[in-house]
Amino acid sequence: MTDTIPVLDLGPLRAGVPGALDRLGAELRRAFTEVGFYFVRNHGIGQPLLDETFEAAERFHAQPLDAKLAMRINEHNIGYMPLRGATTRVNAVGDVALPNANEAVFFKRELPADHPDVLANVRFRGRNQWPAGLPGFREQVLRAMDAFEGLALSLLPIYARALDKPADFFAPFFTEPMYTLRMSHYPQQEPTAPENEFGIAPHLDTSFMTILAQNRIPGLSLRLSTGEWVDAPAPEGALLINGGMMLRRWTDNRFMATPHRVINRSGKERYAIPFFFDASYRAVMAPITADGSPGRMEPITYPDFMTGYQRSNFHHAAEKEEKIELQGA
Repeated sequence: MTDTIPVLDLGPLRAGVPGALDRLGAELRRAFTEVGFYFVRNHGIGQPLLDETFEAAERFHAQPLDAKLAMRINEHNIGYMPLRGATTRVNAVGDVALPNANEAVFFKRELPADHPDVLANVRFRGRNQWPAGLPGFREQVLRAMDAFEGLALSLLPIYARALDKPADFFAPFFTEPMYTLRMSHYPQQEPTAPENEFGIAPHLDTSFMTILAQNRIPGLSLRLSTGEWVDAPAPEGALLINGGMMLRRWTDNRFMATPHRVINRSGKERYAIPFFFDASYRAVMAPITADGSPGRMEPITYPDFMTGYQRSNFHHAAEKEEKIELQGA
């Protein structure tokens, strides 16, 4: 699989080797114009932290359902989403499938109670919900999000060079980046399950960047430009990274957003800890064109994009919108 998905070695860049940034930029450009995914090695995130974060996800989902529902997902996309609580629609690939056979809990940047966005109830800028009976869980999640954010920020100069921009081009757009850690549980899918039931149906991510930690339980596959679906196991010690619809839009469709899916027929419970990384909340993302001309799409901000996505895919958000419309009728 590493013959198909490029592997970027961050070691030379972290060591300050001359020319490393430009070489990585060229490799990233190839990754996003041919595949849409790439691996990184020598990324600086220790395996113990990743292992402990997978264990935290398992601890969370092992709780009784009532304990998880006590922090049910809200309009900020923070909290617990029950099994089959989402159907992939707006970013679906092919026909819309059955509701996704996974449960998940979502966390964002930890904001204080007196933060202006919290006080103003700015959408997607709410406070995290934390489980009451899991000592050390909050601290582990915050450590993981800090590590993933640090890696994502360190990759931005590579993205800039891949687009023939100065290394610091993206810095003003990521002064306080939006991000989401999703801790998912995929129960075993029975062989008799319907063909259009997936752990997560074929879809495109919404993100600028998604960081996927190596999962010891198989199930993730991606679709190549040929239409072939292939499994995506990471080389030992590597992380898998892909771009989503936000990256594709921002680069004026020059960089790919590659379809992927999860099917858990491993006979075991599967957990995942994807980290979705985006620009700052109020950053205006105008298409980055090859020649500096206006792009095909209008400039957009994170809340503009995510509001429509959430309403289309997450059942709780659609229900909330319907209630608001009825109350206003």
